[in-house]
Amino acid sequence: MPDGSIVLVRRRDNGLWSLPGGLVDWGEDILTAATRELKEEAGLEVLHLERFVGLYSQPGRDPRFHSVCVAVAVAVQGRPYVADPREVLEVGVFSPEGLPWEHLSHDHREHLNDFFNGKTVLA
Repeated sequence: MPDGSIVLVRRRDNGLWSLPGGLVDWGEDILTAATRELKEEAGLEVLHLERFVGLYSQPGRDPRFHSVCVAVAVAVQGRPYVADPREVLEVGVFSPEGLPWEHLSHDHREHLNDFFNGKTVLA
């Protein structure tokens, strides 16, 4: 967000907090998919890409299936809201000090730590 806060969504499938995201549709590039998913889940508009954070591909990072996550940091505008109640229970805006570290889904703790530490990783 413009003030440096982080937007998370609370997932319907496991009740945990997660960075907004999803699958890349056929024919989409990564930034288009990230823009679409952020709008679909949290109602936010992407202004621009800030930086590439990492590529996360460890087996087991997603309990549903083996997936590869491309994590990017983007500047956004708008007022976050639950845009897809079938997938999202709640949208939260957190200061870096107020993140729900003990209630993060998948490997999103690692993504956030890499972001805050200025890392770009291939894992």
